[in-house]
Amino acid sequence: MVQQPWEDEEYVKYTLWFIFACVIYSMIGFSWGALMGGIHEFRHFVDHRMHGNLIVRAHTHINLLCWVEMAIFAAIYYIVPRLVKRPIYSMKLVKWHFWVHNLGLIGMVVFFTVAGVAGGIASEHVTPVEVEAIVRPWLATMGIFGTLVLVANFIWAYNIFKTCYSKEDLT
Repeated sequence: MVQQPWEDEEYVKYTLWFIFACVIYSMIGFSWGALMGGIHEFRHFVDHRMHGNLIVRAHTHINLLCWVEMAIFAAIYYIVPRLVKRPIYSMKLVKWHFWVHNLGLIGMVVFFTVAGVAGGIASEHVTPVEVEAIVRPWLATMGIFGTLVLVANFIWAYNIFKTCYSKEDLT
């Protein structure tokens, strides 16, 4: 008897981990937004210091790529095998997707924030050219983590495509 996808403990575990990550990231994102909106000094720093807007970008990435995208991934991992009546193509790819995506997201948020704080603080004491020199390596590192998120999204897309279509479907 063929095991249904929802009977595979590992599949269920990772689908739930996407949901749990979504919930955790949403609480972080909602709290971050409330702090930015509710604390005058924080809002002023973000709005008026050089590169303070990078802190807003970190917040945006938590909300969009962390909680919204994780919810979408969980839903698609849940729905697609049921629609096509076959198991997910590769659990190994699901695992890679989860860990690479989370590593990339956390790195993006951390380095966006560090760049925003470093740029904002430095802008009080040094020239804009010097601020750019301070922020540039933090943003370059953020870009590396952003690339990890992109790679994770390609892993996900490949896995979903392969789940939906087998060689027999394409002939």
